Amino acid sequence: MNTLQEDAQQPHSSTRILEPGAEEEEERKKWERPPSSYGSMRSDSEEEEEPAETSSSPVVFALPEVPVAHGDTGLQLIRSESPETLYTATTQQTKPIGACVIDTRSFNELEDLEEVEGEEEDNYLVVDSPEPPSPVEPDDTMETEDEDAQPGRKHSEQELPYIFKNIQSALSVLSADELITFRLWFFHCKKDVTSSHVMEGDILDLVDKMIEVTGADNALWETIGCLQHINKEQEAEELENKCKRAVVRFHLKQHLIRKHDVIYEGIPEPGKQQHLNTIYVEPQISLSGYGGIDPYHEIRPHPPSPPRVPSPDTFVSVDELFRLRKDDGQRVKTVLTTGIPGIGLSVTVGKFSLDWAKEKANKDLQFVIQLSFKSLWSLRTHHLPSSKKMTMMEVIEYHHHECKNTKFLEEPDCRFLFIMDSFDRYQAPLDWENSPVVTNIYEPAHPDVLIVNLIRGNLLPAARIWILGRRAAVSNIPARFIDTVTEIQGFSDEMKDDYLSRRYENAQLAANIVAHYKRTPSLKMLCRQPFVCWMVATVFERGYRYQNYGVNPPKLTPFYLHIMIIQTNRKLQHYYEKQENDLKWSDDDKHVITKMGKMALKMLEKNISVFSEDDLREHGLKLKEVAVFSGLCTELPTAASKDRKFCFIHFSFQEFMAALYVFLMLRIDGKNILGHSSFLHMPKLLVKDQSKAAVSMVHSAIGRTLSSPLGHYDMFLRFLCGMLCQTNHDNLLRGNLLRPRLPPVGGLKEVERLLEKTIDTAPADRVENLKECLRELIQEDD
Repeated sequence: MNTLQEDAQQPHSSTRILEPGAEEEEERKKWERPPSSYGSMRSDSEEEEEPAETSSSPVVFALPEVPVAHGDTGLQLIRSESPETLYTATTQQTKPIGACVIDTRSFNELEDLEEVEGEEEDNYLVVDSPEPPSPVEPDDTMETEDEDAQPGRKHSEQELPYIFKNIQSALSVLSADELITFRLWFFHCKKDVTSSHVMEGDILDLVDKMIEVTGADNALWETIGCLQHINKEQEAEELENKCKRAVVRFHLKQHLIRKHDVIYEGIPEPGKQQHLNTIYVEPQISLSGYGGIDPYHEIRPHPPSPPRVPSPDTFVSVDELFRLRKDDGQRVKTVLTTGIPGIGLSVTVGKFSLDWAKEKANKDLQFVIQLSFKSLWSLRTHHLPSSKKMTMMEVIEYHHHECKNTKFLEEPDCRFLFIMDSFDRYQAPLDWENSPVVTNIYEPAHPDVLIVNLIRGNLLPAARIWILGRRAAVSNIPARFIDTVTEIQGFSDEMKDDYLSRRYENAQLAANIVAHYKRTPSLKMLCRQPFVCWMVATVFERGYRYQNYGVNPPKLTPFYLHIMIIQTNRKLQHYYEKQENDLKWSDDDKHVITKMGKMALKMLEKNISVFSEDDLREHGLKLKEVAVFSGLCTELPTAASKDRKFCFIHFSFQEFMAALYVFLMLRIDGKNILGHSSFLHMPKLLVKDQSKAAVSMVHSAIGRTLSSPLGHYDMFLRFLCGMLCQTNHDNLLRGNLLRPRLPPVGGLKEVERLLEKTIDTAPADRVENLKECLRELIQEDD
């Protein structure tokens, strides 16, 4: 204490900061040090600081310049070169350059501090000064008070200051040798850490650099691991328990990043990866759901039962879904999102999860927990205990082991989200009215009952829930359990171009693909579905590897055939649990396609585009098989009092399925079913020669087309001619719907001459489509 009093008589070196002169810049450089922002207001390594002089000079608080954020973590750390921190994230306090630390604590407190830390060489100036001014709050939009703004405010126990203090406390109890061992372990555990990061400076410097280089959550988890390595199990366990929320969040974030950072499209190619953030274009999501069917048609100006389209003012960003408000002003709790097959439900979930995991959005959500209905169905059918019951906590721990003993999920201040996608893949019926009430997450119950009570709000009532699935499946959930319904509408024209362009580093290739797909209007319309956009990119990228590709416009029929085949294969994988190398179509699978085609032809003849459950029964089809599993149809929203209505994913797809049925009847049974229609006033053609069968079928189709209003059968005729092309029926249908060794279609030259002759005599408004029919037949490339 005598030393302190003697030093207090010496001149105050910090007064020079108030005096302009040549020494100011030199003094400023003297106090510079590597950037940081998490230290306390004092360090143990201070030795050369001169004591302050008590004077009436005003104290100047100078904010340092803000350095560039660290490239790896995005954290912006600000420290001076002095052992003290100019500007800390914990206290948000400042001190002038060259000033000493003014400690306002009592002499007794300082004496205790000296005894504990052995800091006799440190110089303190104890004054009866007022409290320092209020902390200077940074202009940080990332931590806004507005809960409706993005990305939101974290829970206090997940904030950086809380994590920093607990890491610092855990390391402070280590001896000098243990601290050196810890530094070495941390250096070897993290490849981005250099020796200077961990071996220089005091504990505050060490924690600063750990967080700066690796991020707060990573630094916390690595600290726990390194403490365990140096046999400090108790300290590691204590640190993990104090920061349990942050540890659980860290594991959930790592899980989501591993799952969604790389997107696998189709059959993955070795060495080729697509990062979701690179290719993702957010589709339009509307608060007004009308079925998600595009009303555009290439030929018909007014297709039957044209669907409604939501207006742009109903669109909402995916990151804003849980910032929507109900009519009473309360924030929504349960959101239901649907859309036609291939519209991008799963990829949208991946982007939402990845943005949260990388702290780009929804930071106010403490946890994002994925409980997909696919995994819940697997749990129900394969992994239930003998009692056939589990608690809700056990279900969560089964999917995410790191969530064990997370009792704080029941606390009112715990804001977290369950993402429950693929509702259609949970094939057991859920009893929404009679399921017993379960409110305790530790009460065992059947998974069906737990799901019902979770969506009801009986279990974990503070949780947000995001349910996604095909409309025909999610329409079974009672409306009273859903706060808002959203519908993915797909890509606008600008989004299609953006998606196709950002996939390729070769700008010329991207420009060629964008220009090429627009040459076929129906294909451009179909690219509203991200799934079809991916198909277009894959097919055209492969095509442009060959010389002279792109001279002709792309054909349409192969894309529709690919959609039908891929969706049927997905049905076998997703709903019948077939492996990727065992996707052989059974006779039942083929019969479903054939019956759907027959129904499509009947609807086309009646000039309707909507069917009902009675229509399905009439053709021997099951509702779930067609409207949910097939991926080719969807349910239309109707009033609760009305019968359920369904349609194909687009009216042109109905025309395609009708043409597919006519073609299959010719190839499998040798029948020209179009010749039986009485309104043609044409004699029945008894065709025994296969070389004449194709021309007979096309002749009948042309007769229907030209005797009907514009657009009624025109696209049907185009698809029918496209299926006769050998590259289509040999390469795509053989082995799936057709026998592997079925001989090729004969008489294609006769069909070609028939089309050419018809073009010469057809009405002017039919010529363009007839030319397209001929191109679908004879063009070799896609």
